[in-house]
Amino acid sequence: MAETQIEWTDATWNPVAGCSLASSGCKNCYAMQMARRLEMMGVDKYKGLTKKRTNNVVWNGNIRLDHKSLEIPYRWKKPRKIFVNSMSDLFHEKVSDKFILEVWKVMEETPHHNYQILTKRPERMRKFVSSKVKYILPNVWLGTTVESEDVKMRINFLRRTSAAIRFISFEPLIGSVGKVNLSDIHWAIVGGESGCKARPIKEEWIDEIHEQCEIYNTAFFFKQWGSWGKDNQKRSKKANGRKYKGRTWDNMPLIECISF
Repeated sequence: MAETQIEWTDATWNPVAGCSLASSGCKNCYAMQMARRLEMMGVDKYKGLTKKRTNNVVWNGNIRLDHKSLEIPYRWKKPRKIFVNSMSDLFHEKVSDKFILEVWKVMEETPHHNYQILTKRPERMRKFVSSKVKYILPNVWLGTTVESEDVKMRINFLRRTSAAIRFISFEPLIGSVGKVNLSDIHWAIVGGESGCKARPIKEEWIDEIHEQCEIYNTAFFFKQWGSWGKDNQKRSKKANGRKYKGRTWDNMPLIECISF
């Protein structure tokens, strides 16, 4: 587990390492580059998880389960929001149900933390929760990534998944998602793509999501413009900033208002 600069969480915890490309939003995934750097630094956990493709580094589909990391959340006495598997996907097809249940046990036994699980495979998440989880943990938030209209169907799987908090990460937002149905979705994170190969974000795409958040009373969190500003100019992430409609949006879901 490590402290993080991700604006919507406090720390990251990676019991799984490695992944594979699921959709177009994965193209410039920061975790692929980070995994390669960690391998070059001699971190065994990330050895052999990526491959070179033309001028890019991509996941090769290998997965590594880190049983030792399961001990880490117990050591953290101060309550934290914890992003689970920032370097992978807990519901990747190569992660066994048995190991996911081990992760669930840790989360159950550390109720002072709030765990944020984000997946691009919400269909498996829904199946797992409905068949393997005995009761809903109030400190576990379940979410999915929707980068464009092409993968909007993920929201339907998420909506039918029992959870204390359901959330969507519209990041990297690389296309319009249209008028999304956010009923029973408690939180929406929106952000543009960063890095030298970042694809642009358009303000009207953000507007669409923000309007739906207001209609469905979904908490709206604007993470960043990324490498492209609202003026369609490419600059550093820091230079483009986080302001949307003249302000910073750091809204979080109201846990006490949630019904399962």
